[in-house]
Amino acid sequence: MSILLKNVRAVDDMKDFFCDIFIDSGKIMSVGKNISREADRVIDGGGRLIVIPGLFDMHVHFRDPGQTHKEDVLTGCAAALAGGVTGVVCMPNTNPPIDSADTVQYILDKAKGTGVDVYPAGCITKGMKGTELYDWGQLGVKIISDDGRPVENGELMRRALEESNKNGLLVASHCEDLSIINGGIVNKGEVSEKLGVKGMDRASEDSVTAREIALADSCGARIHICHVSTKGSVGLIRDAKKRGIKVTCETCPHYFTYTEEKVLSRDADYRMNPPLRTEEDRQAVLEAVLDGTIDCIVTDHAPHTAEEKADFEKAPNGVVGLETSLAVTLTQLFHTKKLPLIRIAGLMSVAPRKLLGVPVTRIEKGAKADLAVIDLDMEWTVEPEKLRSKSHNTVFKGEKLRGRVVTTISDGVIRYEVDN
Repeated sequence: MSILLKNVRAVDDMKDFFCDIFIDSGKIMSVGKNISREADRVIDGGGRLIVIPGLFDMHVHFRDPGQTHKEDVLTGCAAALAGGVTGVVCMPNTNPPIDSADTVQYILDKAKGTGVDVYPAGCITKGMKGTELYDWGQLGVKIISDDGRPVENGELMRRALEESNKNGLLVASHCEDLSIINGGIVNKGEVSEKLGVKGMDRASEDSVTAREIALADSCGARIHICHVSTKGSVGLIRDAKKRGIKVTCETCPHYFTYTEEKVLSRDADYRMNPPLRTEEDRQAVLEAVLDGTIDCIVTDHAPHTAEEKADFEKAPNGVVGLETSLAVTLTQLFHTKKLPLIRIAGLMSVAPRKLLGVPVTRIEKGAKADLAVIDLDMEWTVEPEKLRSKSHNTVFKGEKLRGRVVTTISDGVIRYEVDN
């Protein structure tokens, strides 16, 4: 399939310019002004549409295998494409967990032909039980994590980091001390007291973040901190980076958009782990995105059914986010003039691929044609029932957003177009 994108504004982490883009045989064949080529499909941006490299979300839960009533690889990939995402890392807390070559291959086989590059994360410990390290050489993965729960045994985590110096795997940590959490379901503080429920003390996140940084420093290894949500963790990571420790981190749009006030509605769609925090925490996370302390923006896409989310206190934690992440980021950061598009492309397209060690997509001749076409000014309201994810537990339901992916191209094929 050949595609000609006319009169578009092309943005990646290095450049921002107006051009035409000709795509054929899965690659960008030419980038320039006034390209005159026959194409199977011509999209005229009218100088208004933006083209960025396909996003890469390095933290999603596709629930496949084992919990496919919530999501599966196919519906997860469809949701990804609707959000301009052409690559993902799916976390290993499936059933069974991703701790065998067979499970990795099952996911890879199911993802073939979707248009999304799916990278399964392997477990750090066998069965995610936290008692014994797995033999990762069998898995063929690029990243390991027990995400969904922490590796509670510090020595096991130290050994995993030590081994990563030899095998090159990125170790990603879900930073949470379960003994401090102790059954908490929202952030601990005034809101949890008003609700009359147990709270999740931010010390749970901060203490394990500090441990992981210390272990990485001891081993001279890389550590990636998942879904940063507190002022304390931000400060620890910023300081560690200044000291030359090989720490990277991510956050999600809900942590720089909302606070714990949302859960006062007793709506479990606003419950996730880590939870929405205070305004002070939100501001700290936002500042860390702006100053580069936070390396990438992800979703922690975590589908649950409406039935599971019906009871506020008993519901599982987690929210979907693949279809809204870019739009929320544009609304919160670009349209408020906090971040330019070049930085957003870096945070959501380029940096995650670099961290994972997979080919980086940029808008240049010869590059893989994985692109998201965006209407920056399209306003739309998030309607959960229209999401392509199998589950509709979005924290952004009812929000009016500005900016939307209108077309997603991967491997040179149009995989998604917005409904008009």
